Amino acid sequence: MIDAENPAVTPAQIRMAAMNLLSLREHSAKELQVKLAKKFASPELITSVINKLQQDNLQSDDRFSEAFVNMRLRQGKGALVIRMELKEKGISADLIDKHIGGNHDNVDWNQLALKAYEKKFGKAPIGDLKEKARRIRFLTARGFSTTNIQYALKRTNERFDEDEDDF
Repeated sequence: MIDAENPAVTPAQIRMAAMNLLSLREHSAKELQVKLAKKFASPELITSVINKLQQDNLQSDDRFSEAFVNMRLRQGKGALVIRMELKEKGISADLIDKHIGGNHDNVDWNQLALKAYEKKFGKAPIGDLKEKARRIRFLTARGFSTTNIQYALKRTNERFDEDEDDF
């Protein structure tokens, strides 16, 4: 760590370190602040560099949020977990709502829950209450709402019933 007593720390050095981080992937302003604070002991300079990066549109919490939500959707995560993670990363409630709001245009949370459920458990029927509880815990930990979980369980049971009728 370069300490505050070292006058050799310049905004250009901090900017270069920030640009190196941003070249790997999008970062939220808070993430950049934390990572740069581990290298440089000058919070005022770090803040001013991040503000300048935002003005130059090189760092954007909006772009970060969009990329982060898309990544988590590909991983089969639900809205509740994504919302919590974005909040931890310093993203504003307005941006969170913009990217994973209740009526997000192109995300069907019920279908995403069903897909995650079937990927984990296949189409095997639920044997007993203990197994049902285990499956519900899995979907809850993934961040799906009660409505999403009920949908996944109901659709799986419907499909099992349809398969039984074929015999």
